Amino acid sequence: MLNHILHLSDKIFDPSLPQKPTRDGYGEGLLQAGEENQNVVALSADLTESTRAEAFAKKFPERFFECGVAEQNMATIAAGLGVAGKIVFISSYATFSPGRNWEQIRTTISYNDSNVKIAGHHAGISVGPDGATHQAIEDIATMRVMANMKVFVPCDALEAKKATVAAAKIWGPVYLRFGREKTPLFTTEATPFQPGKAEIFWQGSKPQVVIISCGILLYNALIAARDLEKEDKIGTIVLNCHTIKPIDEKEITALAKKTGAVVTVEEHQVMGGLGGAVAEVLAKHAPTPMEFVGMKDTFAESGPPGALIEKYGMGVKDIKTAVKRVLRRRK
Repeated sequence: MLNHILHLSDKIFDPSLPQKPTRDGYGEGLLQAGEENQNVVALSADLTESTRAEAFAKKFPERFFECGVAEQNMATIAAGLGVAGKIVFISSYATFSPGRNWEQIRTTISYNDSNVKIAGHHAGISVGPDGATHQAIEDIATMRVMANMKVFVPCDALEAKKATVAAAKIWGPVYLRFGREKTPLFTTEATPFQPGKAEIFWQGSKPQVVIISCGILLYNALIAARDLEKEDKIGTIVLNCHTIKPIDEKEITALAKKTGAVVTVEEHQVMGGLGGAVAEVLAKHAPTPMEFVGMKDTFAESGPPGALIEKYGMGVKDIKTAVKRVLRRRK
């Protein structure tokens, strides 16, 4: 089975696989970026510890600014720093930034192509007990539609660190999406991360469908791929589409043509998120039967993260069902 797994831990399906929240990767990446470039500065909206900006603040206090519970002010301060030559990171919960300060991000950051990186934390319904008011499930859609904005959704803490370091080296606005809960750490230092380049993480011997995923649900997609091949003799390709914008049109189109069936998997509304972005690509280059795994035009309730993922149709069994459904449609 390991010959199907590309660039990943050799213990990927081991129950003892280490777990770590993707927000930790942001903190580590921010610190590294600050060490590598003295122009890196960070701002927080009274959530320094929760968003893991604390290590940067302690090491570089002269480059850290606590803005308080004022996300709109934080965005406009960052915009000024960004056009003045700084590499600026701002962090808060995603429902507040970019949720509450979307207009300021649009008008002062994106419109001016200011060099600001927006770190949206506690995204998706896996924030769990905090409930719908804190479960950002629209942020990918609202950020990818913004001119000049790039959008990264890393799959685990190690990729989150790589994405943060990469964002510091890219000019202009970048949105980075992170989760709160511990999730499997299944990539390695050798796993490629190149902005705008989707990576194949699994490839069956006779692939019949491509599963395109981003963020922490990519791990569910890999488990589903293993099960489908073992139990149903259905070969799949699993594509890590960590960059939603600019999306890898070439790879997505090639794999859709190769398999003739596509399933997207994301912890986000299926409208406007990864699924919508992939559908736009295929409508232009290779119309293909698709199924969408994600939030279906609803808010979630409070509850344990794993239970919510299952209840709202984003578990392993739901991905397998979507694969079988799209294969029936293809036929």
